[in-house]
Amino acid sequence: MINNFIKRAITGALFVAILVGCILYDAFSFGILFTAISSLTIYEFGQLVNMRAEGVKINKTINMLGGAYLFLAVMGFCIDAADSKIFIPYVLLLLYMMISELYLKKENPVLNWAYSMLSQLYIGLPFALLNVLAFHNDPEYSSVSYNPILPLSIFIFLWLNDTGAYCIGSLIGKHRLFERISPKKSWEGFIGGGVVAIGVSFILAHYFPFMSIIEWAGLALVVVIFGTWGDLTESLLKRQLHVKDSGTILPGHGGMLDRFDSSLMAIPAAVVYLYALTWF
Repeated sequence: MINNFIKRAITGALFVAILVGCILYDAFSFGILFTAISSLTIYEFGQLVNMRAEGVKINKTINMLGGAYLFLAVMGFCIDAADSKIFIPYVLLLLYMMISELYLKKENPVLNWAYSMLSQLYIGLPFALLNVLAFHNDPEYSSVSYNPILPLSIFIFLWLNDTGAYCIGSLIGKHRLFERISPKKSWEGFIGGGVVAIGVSFILAHYFPFMSIIEWAGLALVVVIFGTWGDLTESLLKRQLHVKDSGTILPGHGGMLDRFDSSLMAIPAAVVYLYALTWF
């Protein structure tokens, strides 16, 4: 048990250090990191469904390349390095995924289509949308700047929400949040994690006043709610496939999906929230 705790602690510390370091260092390290993360997570998803979903056999490599290309294409578009034509190869790849099943004569082509498209929608798109948070147009100077604080804040809110939810839920959690899917989660833990995340948003508002306190608190709340749904969504997927962890790439922590499940819904929700702020 002690060895497992040490393993989890070391893996967790390295994971956080690499993620935070690459996001803060510069746009290039940010791009390299999340291209790799997107690819590995999609590959792990493909491995999981191929092994556990009956009759499913998707092309993990093609799906992985699709996620990587989508991330880089959105990044290129956001930094004004390319126009919308950069998405044409990705569209062709999606068409290939559909058409190839006509000729491969696999056991269940419809499920192969479904899981392949799910890998792009569920994993590839959310990671690609991190670019929308990271890069901002400056109309005054007609330039694009890299702001690591917004993408980093999503992960800070998620980590603190998880920590707060675990601590509060372990101490006073009595009312189950979603017992059918995740028996250990409680309403007390959910509220406690939300309070911690919103509390930290006030600190971020003080040091990074490009958004108001209310806007920062709203972002934290959105991330907490949708991050919880993201966690529950992956729990539902694992229950459906009868697995405890999505993979073993992170010793003591499971797989890439286990580490980024919350962010897969929190990131798109954060993008919508921040765009919504500009409408009012």
